[in-house]
Amino acid sequence: MTIHIEDLRFQCIVGILDFERKTPQDVIINLTIEYDYKKDEFINYALVAQKVKEKMIEGQFYLLEEALHEIFLMLTQEYSSIKNLNIKITKPSILDDCKVSVSNNYKIQS
Repeated sequence: MTIHIEDLRFQCIVGILDFERKTPQDVIINLTIEYDYKKDEFINYALVAQKVKEKMIEGQFYLLEEALHEIFLMLTQEYSSIKNLNIKITKPSILDDCKVSVSNNYKIQS
């Protein structure tokens, strides 16, 4: 089974530049979660979206790479049925002429 959470948009403190540490900025998160679905054992996508948002807001990460890793740890510790996790974090407003993103695909060994 695969869950797609697309364009989860909110504001948080993220980045290494001085102004990024003072003022929340827009971020967009995209997740693809592949997991072993069993009857009555499902991953609640609304709860996942909320947890990811809270982790980003509370974490106030300096690097997107650190945020990716922390989201990965949180979700795989919470949901042992996850087999593959793709996370992409986008900062749509940091540069005037483009969006920037960092992503990673995590394959979980059983």
